[in-house]
Amino acid sequence: MKKIQFIFLFLFLCNSSLFAQKSLQDWNEFETAFVKDFKRLHIADLQIYYVDNLELIQSNRNIAKQEKMFLRYKIALKSIDFEKLTKSQQLDYALVSYEIDLHLERIVLEKKWLSIKPKKISTEGLQQVPMGKEWYAYFLKKWVDAEVTPDELFQFGLSEIERVKKAMNAIEKASGLDSLEYQNYINRPVFFFNDVATIQKSFEIFKEEISPNLVGHFPKVDQLPDVYIEQGKNKAYGQVPAYYAEVRSTFYYNYFDTPFNRRQVAWIFMHEAIPGHHYQIKYEDQLEKSKIKELFSYSGYREGWAAYVEELIHEFGTYTTKYDELGKWEWDIIRSVRVAMDVGLNYYDWSDEKALEFWQQHIQGQDDIAKREIGRMTRWPAQVITYKYGVNQILQWKAQLTATLPRGKEFPWLAFHTKILQNGALPYSVMDAVIFGN
Repeated sequence: MKKIQFIFLFLFLCNSSLFAQKSLQDWNEFETAFVKDFKRLHIADLQIYYVDNLELIQSNRNIAKQEKMFLRYKIALKSIDFEKLTKSQQLDYALVSYEIDLHLERIVLEKKWLSIKPKKISTEGLQQVPMGKEWYAYFLKKWVDAEVTPDELFQFGLSEIERVKKAMNAIEKASGLDSLEYQNYINRPVFFFNDVATIQKSFEIFKEEISPNLVGHFPKVDQLPDVYIEQGKNKAYGQVPAYYAEVRSTFYYNYFDTPFNRRQVAWIFMHEAIPGHHYQIKYEDQLEKSKIKELFSYSGYREGWAAYVEELIHEFGTYTTKYDELGKWEWDIIRSVRVAMDVGLNYYDWSDEKALEFWQQHIQGQDDIAKREIGRMTRWPAQVITYKYGVNQILQWKAQLTATLPRGKEFPWLAFHTKILQNGALPYSVMDAVIFGN
């Protein structure tokens, strides 16, 4: 038996060596072969609901096939001279390496899972699932980036809470009002809309005002298909202020039974429409991608980009006020608190009660949203962190570039945004290493 196993191992290594030598001659051959073999594995895409991901795990036999394929290509990659590749090929090389390592990590978890798999997967959250912490750490890597850890992201959430609070306090201080007067002021009826026509008109006006300011700062922003704006009618999506429907090129704002905060208009339009989701997706649609880049998708990139452009309200929203900026921070504090809460609920074994107490330490008077978000994070672990992590990565790149500019030189918005957008959705750590050279 040992002799037979040795023969199989010898043949495997020989085949791997021959494959590597062939790949060394032509990156295009490697790319074509990898894409073909990857598609043959029929690996399910990442699902937003954790139960779906666990139920889609394949058999031991299929997992073994996956492992063999990824190990073979991992060996082949080592034989390729990275420096001799074009810039585009180097990016694809890094992307393949990123995916192979992440899939091999998944395979280790799945092999362990199949040995202890329960008859029924609990729908009460990862706390109630065998290997729950291990799965959460993996889901974080899939949703956010392969380099992140739960502990680091928890600390990141805490730091973002403080950053957002500082920005909100600065706006309150600039108002010249004391805390009670300020709260009364921002909750006056003038800050709220109570009919669809007024909300619709406000979005259309903001669109007209900001669109000319984006030209020359975002590539092809005036050449891509226009975005449509409509009231959302589906109450199932009512838990968010707005959402974008790619097929219809439309973003929908939600207005049902409660007054619509006018401070949301600016940041919602920028996030969902232009230069956020609609613009980024339409820009990506017109790119000519390699077979490797077409193979993978990264929603964390898309949410990070849309959250990043909200930070530019004062840069390009000519007629915006400090209260338009406040609207962005009012939702951003929710996003920031969610980062720490997501890790707490899914990795630190927080109860729903402890998560609610944490929310109440930082956000007052919105417990209904807190309970909704706790349910969301329990069902969809890791997804809510994509917004904050992505915008933070882009702001770091912006800060690095700003530090290199001569005093008084205008920031090169067009070049910076082109650099981020021109390859489509990618993992942030791959972009950081290959595109920004860190």
